[in-house]
Amino acid sequence: MILECEKLSKNYGGLRALDELNLKLESGKIVGLLGPNGHGKTTLIKILSGLLRQDKGTVLIDGKKVGVETKKIVSYLSERSYLSPGMKIRDVAKFFEEFYEDFDIKRANAIDELGLDRESRLKSLSKGNREKVQLIMVMSRKAKLYLLDEPMGGVDPAARDYILKTIISNYSEDATVIISTHLIQDVEQILDEVVFLKEGKVMFHRDVDELRMEEKKSVDALFREVFSC
Repeated sequence: MILECEKLSKNYGGLRALDELNLKLESGKIVGLLGPNGHGKTTLIKILSGLLRQDKGTVLIDGKKVGVETKKIVSYLSERSYLSPGMKIRDVAKFFEEFYEDFDIKRANAIDELGLDRESRLKSLSKGNREKVQLIMVMSRKAKLYLLDEPMGGVDPAARDYILKTIISNYSEDATVIISTHLIQDVEQILDEVVFLKEGKVMFHRDVDELRMEEKKSVDALFREVFSC
């Protein structure tokens, strides 16, 4: 198990974001973390990345509690960029190389496929290209767990296709990728498993192929049915 969550709870004042959530994930999977806005997806990812601390419950990543050791094996792409808009593309690559021991500069050279000048600053790029640059950097780490929070938010379909290709081609078979997204139809093709979150709980956790066979419908169709009310 790369991830084990038991009775995980997190409150923001009177609002309960996670409610005794239980979840186990094996290595070597691409997992869709799905649910409407406000049902706990980002909170869970931030706890796994070490940016937030749960109020109750336990989290183990590769058998370890969240901390310095887990941060070495977790690669996190936040919904909002933490990189300075004034940074040049070459500075972003240098930052990752200096900060992360597992950063693979050869993987990061895929950035040249975008046809961008490495002297360009992030603020001068389109939203789609900024997302691509950040994702390439995150996926260029040799991590055991990748946490991608809305990696395709607000970008055009062509950029989404590139992002999916980057995810597939850059993660190793013994790593796990968790993708939090509301663009289910776009990512469904690459998912091995799906986790539906509702009101801070795991509503269900299923293998995608089994789900399609048993329910006779796509993940996107099932999601619309479950959360239509």
